[in-house]
Order: sequence, then C-alpha cells, then structure tokens
Amino acid sequence: MGPVGPRPAVADVRRAVREALADLPEGSLVLAACSGGADSLALAAALAFVAPRAGLRGGLLTVDHQLQAGSAERAAEVAALGERLGLDPVEVLTVDVGGQGGPEAAARDARYAALGEAAARLGAQAVLLAHTMNDQAETVLLGLARGSGLRSLSGMASHGGPEAAEGLYRRPFLEISRKTTEAACEALDLKPWNDPHNEDPRFTRVRVRRTILPVLESELGPGVAEALARTAKLAREDADALAEWADSAYQNCALSDIAGTVTLAVPELEKLPAAVRKRVLRRAAIDAGAPSGALSATHVQALERLVTHWHGQKAVDLPGGLAAQRRYGTLILAIRPIA
Repeated sequence: MGPVGPRPAVADVRRAVREALADLPEGSLVLAACSGGADSLALAAALAFVAPRAGLRGGLLTVDHQLQAGSAERAAEVAALGERLGLDPVEVLTVDVGGQGGPEAAARDARYAALGEAAARLGAQAVLLAHTMNDQAETVLLGLARGSGLRSLSGMASHGGPEAAEGLYRRPFLEISRKTTEAACEALDLKPWNDPHNEDPRFTRVRVRRTILPVLESELGPGVAEALARTAKLAREDADALAEWADSAYQNCALSDIAGTVTLAVPELEKLPAAVRKRVLRRAAIDAGAPSGALSATHVQALERLVTHWHGQKAVDLPGGLAAQRRYGTLILAIRPIA
C-alpha cells in the first residue's frame, strides 16, 4: 500500500495557498495574519507547508487588540505555534484601538495599520488573510442591506485592499468554506481559539453569521453562502469592467483637470450609459478635491441631473467646499466660488 496523502480539507487549503502565491518570485517573504481561529490557523499551517516547497519564506503576524483580558497571553500562544510550524519571522503586533466608526471598524483600522507597517518593515511581498467563502457571503449580505452599489456587492477581492496597500493583501480562502478550514485544523491537530467577539450579537456581522445566513439556508436550501460568494465574483468582474470603461470615458470627457478644478464636456457625458457616467462624475468630484468618503450617492445623483435634467438650476454643493455648475455645454467642478 502506497503512502497516504493529506486529508481532503488539508489538501484544499494547501492548494489554495499555493495558487495564491504562484506569481511571487523565489525568495519572497509571505506573512500569514493569524488570530488563532480555525480559518487563520489553517492558513498559517498551509503557508508553513507550501512556502519552503515553493522557494518562498513564510512568516506569521498576530495582532493583540488589547480588547479582552488575557489577549497578550493568547497572542503569545499564537506566536509560539507559528514558531513550531517553522514560520519565521513571527511577531506579535500590539495595537491601541480607537473609537472612530464603531468598535468593528476601529479594530479593523488598527489591525490593517499594524499589518501594513510590519509588512513594510520586514520587506514582505504579501500578507495572507484568512477570509473564507462564508465571510464573503456575509459581506455581500451587508452590502445588500445597505443598498450599496455593484462595487460593494463584489465583496472582498482575492488580491488587494485596503486602498493604501493595494496588492499587498491576498485572500486564498475566498472559495474555501469555514467547514473546510475547521476540518483542516482537526486533521492537523490544531486547536483553534474561538474569539468571544465572534459570538457577540452586538456586532452586525455576528448577527448575519449566526441568524440571517442560517435562516436563509433553512428557508431556501443549502448552498446560499456559495451562491452569494459566486455573486460577489461576478459582480467584481462587472465592476472592474465598468471602472475600466469609466477611466477611458473620463479621458474623453475631461477638458481640463487641474488641482481644485475639473471641467467636463456635457455632450460627451450625455452619450454615456448612466452607470458609466456616474462613475465619471464621481471621479471628477474627487479629482477636484471632494473627499471620497464624504461623497455620497446623493451628491453624484445631483451631478447627474445637471447633465440629464438640465433646466437652468443653480450650482450643486459638494463636500470639500466644492460646487458644480453647468455652463455653455460644460460641467465645471471647482472650489467655491465659481466665477
């Protein structure tokens, strides 16, 4: 009888990591972000197996958010496990979580800031994140509940994000279920730590995970998470295509684009489908100086009306002290006042 291969779940997570790193040059440093949960433990173990066989260096980062008693000890345990797996370097990143945007957003911002700083300091080419198909499904449902656009419904990208470190982060497990990562940990005799925050119904994502998705599975049948993740992938392809189209259209529409002022040709804007035109208008506002986080769909819709429902209306106020005004076949976005 020949040698027995790894359990299917272990083979699945290893294959996902191997495919995610296939484009990296030999000798590249790859870091796994590991919290100690089943998903990130499976990720760290897969990286420890794949990296040396692919000519790469594998390391581990674990973030201590200092939000629970004993967090430092748990972070130290995760780091010790990383060393036992053969990962190097291994670091504990201790962060102070603020309050801006709510506890979930504040913890996320602090975590990404720490991961990005460590990756830059260590010279890493990639940081692996353990988001699974289930996380992707939750993200799509949250986007639907907010009434978000196509980009939000496209969920998390397999490569990239947050914007400040585009391309650094990679998510190998977006087509891997949480059941698979749990099975991989069991097969490898890894003992996950279950974060109490993942059971706390005060957090919106926890309610989606523990209540909404199970109800959907019960009422609609199995496979809802897979379907939502598939929807995210299709939406991302469409959103990427529209963004590329909008970039090209912007070049055709922009008569001038200098700091504080953007001028667009209305006849060129009128030729565009609404989905592309709105993307062009949003980019124009941002290029003129509007903060992207403050620029809402309502602002973009007001700009749209200057193009498609023009009846001599006054200038539209935009975030950042900007105003948009239609004049002689052009749309001018500039810091007030428009002379």
